[in-house]
Amino acid sequence: MTRTLSLNAFLHDTGHHEASWRHPDSAAERVFDIDFAVENAQIAEQAKFDAIFFADGPGVWSATPHRPAGHLEPITRLAAIAARTERIGLIATASTTFYDPYNLARLFSSLDILSNGRAGWNIVTTQSEAIARNFSLKELPSPSERYLRAQEFIDVVTKLWDSWEDDAILADRESGVFFDPEKVHAINHVGTHFQVEGALAAPRSPQGRPVYVQAGSSNDGRAFAGRNAEAIFTAHQTIEDAQAFYADIKARAVAFGRSPDEVKILPGISPFIADTEAEAVELQHYVNSLTVPAYGLAQLEGLAGVSLAHLELDEAVPREIFGEAGNVLDNNRSRLQVIANIVERDRPTLRGLLHRLAGARGHNVVAGTPTQVADIITDWFQNGAADGFNVMPPLYPQLLEAFTEGVVPILQDRGLFRTEYTGRTLRDHFGLARPESLYAADPTEEAHVV
Repeated sequence: MTRTLSLNAFLHDTGHHEASWRHPDSAAERVFDIDFAVENAQIAEQAKFDAIFFADGPGVWSATPHRPAGHLEPITRLAAIAARTERIGLIATASTTFYDPYNLARLFSSLDILSNGRAGWNIVTTQSEAIARNFSLKELPSPSERYLRAQEFIDVVTKLWDSWEDDAILADRESGVFFDPEKVHAINHVGTHFQVEGALAAPRSPQGRPVYVQAGSSNDGRAFAGRNAEAIFTAHQTIEDAQAFYADIKARAVAFGRSPDEVKILPGISPFIADTEAEAVELQHYVNSLTVPAYGLAQLEGLAGVSLAHLELDEAVPREIFGEAGNVLDNNRSRLQVIANIVERDRPTLRGLLHRLAGARGHNVVAGTPTQVADIITDWFQNGAADGFNVMPPLYPQLLEAFTEGVVPILQDRGLFRTEYTGRTLRDHFGLARPESLYAADPTEEAHVV
């Protein structure tokens, strides 16, 4: 079967550039308008994208007031979008550190059922101390402890999503039997972090389980992804870095007894697109000119864990500020590693680094014509760097439309991207099999009647 691209639209307020809201044509007043989110989802669906995606952190994005900071809860928002779309996948972020497995399993199962099989869960462990304080925690557990909890969390929700076998519902009016109690299973999980009896309060969803998505590229994150993830969002500035990550994750999946084709790796790309390269670069420079340095500086200092106030904006950023973050053997803060590599490779000024990060927080920002952007995507896809892309337009809806109307037709003409949906579920779009229930494979498990 011909290998085809996956394209995901990462929806983020007015756009992925931190100053996009200041653009005169932005939809700054519509950040909390569900119709705005629906319209962007419909643009992506019209172009036959695999999915849309909402990031999330249960707290205000930033303490500085220089960009939209609030955001709606993503599962609720996707439920509203599901009612006004038909095929496009619906991926939401939820943290294993701050959710309870049963509650999260129920939420995503409901989304998958009401959308006829389009749900995906972006699994994060959360690294924000400020968010921890919103949940009565004085500090976060260590990264390794968070990933241990996350693995048990995954084990629990997988059992819950499988706790009803596919044919458990009989709806037999004549006998008066609605479901087969032998096919509804108590999970009876007793572990280090969770004790959950089960079964889930809903039958098995159309996909069997929502698609497991993951976005961590640290050492712990890579190990977790190789074992669990079916799609991975990641950030790389160069094709060489992307190829190394791609090979590493595929090898880890194989080490866990999985096929490398079961893991779709989707780097972020944030394209400024115009009819000519000069116009695209000019647009990028204009949006960069709208940034407020205090905002970008606060974000960078939060990642680096040190003050940079002593640096002038046009002073070169010292490499030593980032310590060992660029060392691939010690990369527990993966996004900081991306930034450290930018500083090591390009030696930017502080202003230049802030502009690089303003576009997409370390993801690959490009400026060019539709053909030039399509060439980058083709190169990465055909040379072991990506299975598709997490498309992160700097400005919504204008640069999403520039991508769907300009880049997508080129990819379709090259035979790299679908012209019509061939399936109905997110698993169909990603080319992933529907998993068999754990309990169908082991019928000796205890049944549970609610």
